[in-house]
Amino acid sequence: MSIFDILLSKAYKSTKEQESLTVKKLSPQYVSYALKRFFQLEAAGGILLVIFTILALVFANSGLDDLYNKILYTKFSVLYGDVGLSKPLLYWINDGLMALFFFLVGLEVKREFIRGELSTKETALLPAIAAVGGMAVPALIYYAVTHENETFVHGWAIPSATDIAFALGILALLGSRAPVALKILLTAIAVMDDIGAVVIIALFYTSDLTLIALIIAAICIVVLLVLNRSGTHKPTLFIIVGIILWLAVLKSGIHATLAGVVTAFFIPLKRTSPEGYSMGESLEHALHPWVVFLILPIFAFANAGVSFRGMSFDILLEPVTLGIILGLFVGKQLGIFGTIWLSNKTGIARKPDSVTWQHIYGLAALCGIGFTMSLFIGTLAFTSAELEREVRLGVLVGSTLSAILGTILLLLANRATKTDGTPVYHENRVT
Repeated sequence: MSIFDILLSKAYKSTKEQESLTVKKLSPQYVSYALKRFFQLEAAGGILLVIFTILALVFANSGLDDLYNKILYTKFSVLYGDVGLSKPLLYWINDGLMALFFFLVGLEVKREFIRGELSTKETALLPAIAAVGGMAVPALIYYAVTHENETFVHGWAIPSATDIAFALGILALLGSRAPVALKILLTAIAVMDDIGAVVIIALFYTSDLTLIALIIAAICIVVLLVLNRSGTHKPTLFIIVGIILWLAVLKSGIHATLAGVVTAFFIPLKRTSPEGYSMGESLEHALHPWVVFLILPIFAFANAGVSFRGMSFDILLEPVTLGIILGLFVGKQLGIFGTIWLSNKTGIARKPDSVTWQHIYGLAALCGIGFTMSLFIGTLAFTSAELEREVRLGVLVGSTLSAILGTILLLLANRATKTDGTPVYHENRVT
């Protein structure tokens, strides 16, 4: 069975649709149809991340490694006279494209807090507690492993992150084994986790500040506020000011991706379009496929290419590598499952009724898939090539172990669930 058969088997809507597809396999029409259906799958983003990660590893460990590095470190310049930016492609990806990713994160966070799953205290409390535990415990474990070296300690936030695309992709592939309530809880925890990551980057991964650039950034924020209050519905104005804000933040010493989050917070969510969508929702809808299917895979390809040449198993015991692996694989499970259990036990916050403790533990394990965000924080924490190598290896191993364990736990969950996430009852017994 070809990959296109597999994709189509997931994508067919009906037998009639199957019969209507009478094209020869692997023909352009067949391939186009399969790819179209693939990109409609909820798990497509996670699958693409896996594919581009594997490609990065292949490039970095083959005769293509020189080409790989040459592409990533080729300088690209945007200049007007002597003023502008001239940076390697890798920095354009990490500082530029990832700003769009954080812009989308900001839009999602604002929507969730205003009219989404985090809009009430009752729905926000449990994921907030779980996210705090899921960030604090991995950081403490990493610190315990690396505390003897001040340089190594700087990477304490690396295992605190969760990659929502990977985690939700696995849940999507599991189907009814993962109740809808579990997906909602995972999404809410990831949103809270993203907020924590933004705060951490702003407070702990900021270099020397430049006053003039900060003043320009402050002016941009005031302009965004005025645009928001004025009721304008022209996204172009927000985008132009957002670009200027990004340039100012880039020059200020604060990481440029934070400009994306700040800009998103000022995008109006008042629904005014004939279709009933707000500007924020429209931008989120338009940007989402570009981020999931292009920006994140490109980031994965650019940052996951760790070379295994000359590497022994001893590198897994190096403080940075071991701290990240234990933080992601052990810390996330202890932090998230532990805080949810304690919250439920004490009555502070209750877990969803349709979700079992086996599901919760599987979710906690899946949150150990740090990948994109962990790699990103790693680029901020260390500039040494050797430490970057250890970060990449630690993130790959820790995330892979977490993905495998989380998948197994959810597959072995002893309660069958309906597709709507409610338990199935048989003879007065929950099964």
